[in-house]
Amino acid sequence: MLEIEIDGKQLQVPDGSTVMEAATKVGAYVPHFCYHKKLSIAANCRMCLVQVEKAPKPLPACATPVTNGMKVWTHSEQAVKAQKGVMEFLLINHPLDCPICDQGGECQLQDLSVGYGGTESRYQEEKRVVGNKDLGPLVSTDMTRCINCTRCVRFTSEIAGLMELGQAFRGEHAEIMPFVEKTIETELSGNIIDLCPVGALTSKPFRFGARAWELSRRKSVSPHDSLGSNLVVQVKHDTVKRVLPLENEAVNECWLSDKDRFSYDALNSADRLTRPMLKQGGNWIETDWQTAIEYVANGLKSIKADHGAEAIGALASPHSTLEELNLLQSLVRGLGSGNVDFRLRQSDFSLDGQRAGAPWLGMPVADIGSLDRLFIVGSFFRKDHPLIAQRVRQAAKRGLKISAVNPAFDDWQLNLTNKAIVAPSGIPAFLASVVKALAAEKELSLSGPAADVCSGLDVSESALAIARSLASGRKTAVWLGNFAVQHEQAGLIHVLASEVARLAGAKLGVIGEAANSVGGYLAGAVPFVGDVKGKNVSEMLASKIKAYLLLGFEPSLDMAAGATALSSIREAEMVAALSPFKSAELMEVADVLLPIAPFTETAGTFVNCEGRAQSFFPVVKSLGESRPGWKALRVLGSTLGLSDFSFETVEDVRALMAPVFSGDVSGLSNDVGAKLEKLPGKSAAIERVADVPIYFADPIARRAAPLQQTVDATAPVARMNPRTADALGLKVGGKVKVSSAAGSAVVALVEDAGVAEGCVRLAAAHSSTAQLGSWHGEISVEQV
Repeated sequence: MLEIEIDGKQLQVPDGSTVMEAATKVGAYVPHFCYHKKLSIAANCRMCLVQVEKAPKPLPACATPVTNGMKVWTHSEQAVKAQKGVMEFLLINHPLDCPICDQGGECQLQDLSVGYGGTESRYQEEKRVVGNKDLGPLVSTDMTRCINCTRCVRFTSEIAGLMELGQAFRGEHAEIMPFVEKTIETELSGNIIDLCPVGALTSKPFRFGARAWELSRRKSVSPHDSLGSNLVVQVKHDTVKRVLPLENEAVNECWLSDKDRFSYDALNSADRLTRPMLKQGGNWIETDWQTAIEYVANGLKSIKADHGAEAIGALASPHSTLEELNLLQSLVRGLGSGNVDFRLRQSDFSLDGQRAGAPWLGMPVADIGSLDRLFIVGSFFRKDHPLIAQRVRQAAKRGLKISAVNPAFDDWQLNLTNKAIVAPSGIPAFLASVVKALAAEKELSLSGPAADVCSGLDVSESALAIARSLASGRKTAVWLGNFAVQHEQAGLIHVLASEVARLAGAKLGVIGEAANSVGGYLAGAVPFVGDVKGKNVSEMLASKIKAYLLLGFEPSLDMAAGATALSSIREAEMVAALSPFKSAELMEVADVLLPIAPFTETAGTFVNCEGRAQSFFPVVKSLGESRPGWKALRVLGSTLGLSDFSFETVEDVRALMAPVFSGDVSGLSNDVGAKLEKLPGKSAAIERVADVPIYFADPIARRAAPLQQTVDATAPVARMNPRTADALGLKVGGKVKVSSAAGSAVVALVEDAGVAEGCVRLAAAHSSTAQLGSWHGEISVEQV
């Protein structure tokens, strides 16, 4: 620790600290533009000049390291004179058009110019003008306002992982620009809007939508991926106008993914369901809530009387709130059925009843930076979990060695120490070979079943390299991604990953797909808990049950079975869908549509991947006659005459799950009681690799127009290794017909060396590929 005096105040700071960090500790504000605590030091705006004892001239506080006994004055006459001089230079070419600037009212330059700017400009020459740049559908530019702080440049290269912006030319000709004919394509691009201290980079969807002082600011939680990013939702006239990050170092730091930031556009889309609707004689009519609820209640009672309670089932989106999931399973079990499931995209349920608790990350998100070895199994990591990937990217700079196995890789924008591209059917055998190699490296014996499984395996060089990397780690983690959880052999992959983690002394984690991938288990929305056991989602579809309650999803896009699932639901006698949106397929299969509120219009809780329960409240009034989902389920339960449905407030519902909110993680566990089984053989046929593109992942993201204009929302194409395409005689760039047992899709064929041989990567959760049915298994490909 070093002694330093700032503005007469003595303090101690760690060796290596800067004057800026020391000033922050003592509460002395130093004006700045280019400095940001999460970015590297640039020291190019010079606004943070301060007086340092014995220094011949003012020094930049952001780039000056603390020395023992240093004395600093942040607001001395010399410092203020230097700061005012810098401000005058910054304003020389800046357009003084604050009233029409979209940043007006929340502009750092505007604020600081009040204290450090002159009353009039001494610069009489013509000001320079800089042409605007096309950065894509999310970020708008007014580059004449740019003060070249380079925050955006440093963000794209350091945080997002790829330099998509740069500074060209010198002196007063310097410009920030993207590379030739390129837009910004990172899934974190919206953060440069927050970072820009002036009006050069602003939100294109929000542009000229409202003034900063007209907006109410309310806290919320993201309903998308499993991180549960904290949000500030800005509202005007009961309409969501903008979403910004709420800083929380333990969760999302000060960042947001574009999906979290811009998906609000869907909340007032033309697809919003605003009144209950009934299907009568094949036609849809609007009705009132009481009629619709009574229709559902009478239908459920009738089916229970005719076919028994086991003919009733409920399927829920993992993006539903904890309260909705809890009441849904209580309602179904109150009717005498155990058929309830929220794991819509899973195919293998062999671990049901054998789990010790809810699958979770196995560690706090904030501890990711302390890992030195990480093995990721089955994940399209960067797009599935953009902000967790950002944390891993920063940890990699500090020495984290990352290994990964997946059937297809795109650019994760981080350095992978070991990368194994393995066909889906080969992943279990690959993990078993890692187990065998790891046991040899650590000189540990394998258990009987593990020894039997691994005995005849050949260990590949990539498996050996991963084993050696894990064996050399001190703080290690093994993570299962979305693809591993949705795999047809997910149970076996989990058991093998557990064995890898045991041998490596690592923490086993499941990253989780959605906002309540953990919460669904804790709420009991699975068929193997409680007194009444039932069928999982796959068994429900196969047995063609008679009545479905659908909560918050669209079957062909949000279920692993795709169009096959839609076909099974279509054959039910009664289908009631609770949804914020109406869609063609829901209107085709459902008999009644109940409009429930999205996350901005309801109170609820999401439990993120680390087991953190984060509650939120509505930020705007419900649109039309839509109602919070928990209220709709409460009234339905009361109408059915079920006990324990007399809740008055959302807090009453939460009280049923008190341990979830206590911070106790005892209900979370990745331990399973399953034994290792015989490894499946690798398929000789062409296998499908189905990823879920980031902006197709849930109903809200799919309806956000700005997100659907991005590169990540382009229509799916068949991606194939060039060697596989050559072997099949397929012409890259042409159209191909991809066929499965359920149906076919015609898409463009693209060459991709990152796809395993013998596989076709074809995205799911999109209308153009839904007719293929299953996301997994064998397919055929032919030229069109």
